Amino acid sequence: MRARPLLALLATLASGAAGCTSEDARGPALAAAPRASDQGAGAAAPAAMAAAPAGDPARGERLVAELQCNRCHDGTGQAPAARDAHCVQCHQDIAAGRFQAPAAAMKRWNENLVQLRDVPSLAAAGDRLRRDWIRAFLLSPHDVRPRLHATMPRLPIGPEQASDIAAYLTRDRREGRERPSAPLEGASAARGRELYEAKGCGTCHAFSGAAGVTAVAPVKGMEKETRAAIALAPDLRHARDRMEPADLAAWVLDPAAIKPGTPMPQVPMSPAEARDIAAFVTTAELSPRAPASAPERLPLLSRRVTYAEVDRRVFRVTCRHCHSEPDYALGDGGPGNTGGFGFKPRGLNLATYEGIAAGYVDDQGERRSVFSRGPDGAPRLVAALLARQAEEAGHAAPAVRGMPLGLPAVGPEEIQLVESWIAQGRPQ
Repeated sequence: MRARPLLALLATLASGAAGCTSEDARGPALAAAPRASDQGAGAAAPAAMAAAPAGDPARGERLVAELQCNRCHDGTGQAPAARDAHCVQCHQDIAAGRFQAPAAAMKRWNENLVQLRDVPSLAAAGDRLRRDWIRAFLLSPHDVRPRLHATMPRLPIGPEQASDIAAYLTRDRREGRERPSAPLEGASAARGRELYEAKGCGTCHAFSGAAGVTAVAPVKGMEKETRAAIALAPDLRHARDRMEPADLAAWVLDPAAIKPGTPMPQVPMSPAEARDIAAFVTTAELSPRAPASAPERLPLLSRRVTYAEVDRRVFRVTCRHCHSEPDYALGDGGPGNTGGFGFKPRGLNLATYEGIAAGYVDDQGERRSVFSRGPDGAPRLVAALLARQAEEAGHAAPAVRGMPLGLPAVGPEEIQLVESWIAQGRPQ
């Protein structure tokens, strides 16, 4: 039997996971920075973006390899990950029926396969994205694509490493594509709004905060290209932070000329119309985002909670993707156990009762319990789940890395279940 990493093997993806803290990181974990797109039209870029150092592309290239970015993203400039190690490719193979597994297992996996089927390629990043935005995003990932379940995980990097990676990803810019000093001079944002509606941009894109923007009827077809285009379409609220106006206009006019293979369609329009749309997207008045908060923490359950129930509803749903044993995973134990994506091996196996009881390995090589309580009284396992809820609300905890990494937070009822099980002495 061929070896396959756990991330690619198990496809019953939903909410769940637990584990790491800031001990895993080589750089400090930063709280979410304010974004210009949250402050309305014409707002200045965040200070963290404006003051970003240039970065070293050579160091960035080494970091991209070390962090195994090619296990999810194409277009990294690295050789493609082996098929059995490419998380997204494996999930695509499962969805397409190409994965070598029993028919019953394939059917069960496909019923729940919603995560990591589509991930943006990093190709031509220098022609599309601001370097300082990439750096800020790596340090404080947030939801850019509202119709994509997974988000960029908070990686074990600090500001210097983020600058190096951003410098590497934007190192190449196509010849002849100099940014004009006044790229949208003469463009009409009012005409751009009309064109936005007429061209059906809302079919795929959200534009949160822009008043009066009407989304067209949702696409009913679920062909591969249609699904990918919708899933990967960014919320245009972030466009003014992510892209230079001239690059945005060029992208709207002919996306494939900049990034071959992109699911973004080429909508017929003139260069002047593309500039009008870019003017609207980058200058439309945006209402402030409503303050976000994590869900309310539920009280402990009075009924008996067993390991079997917690395993069925939480651990085996998603936790085992990153925290398992190589024998179970048919390849590796995931970044939370045997290491990966820049994380050190922590030896945390959430696939068995005994594995959970054995805890994890700290930076000094000592075994630590995932049930030990932190300053706020929450068990370490619970603290990681709560931290992911806080991250989704824009409040990253410097001391704890939220779990599941880059996936939707576990719901309050599931966290209540885990916390109640621990409080009851972890009965089997």
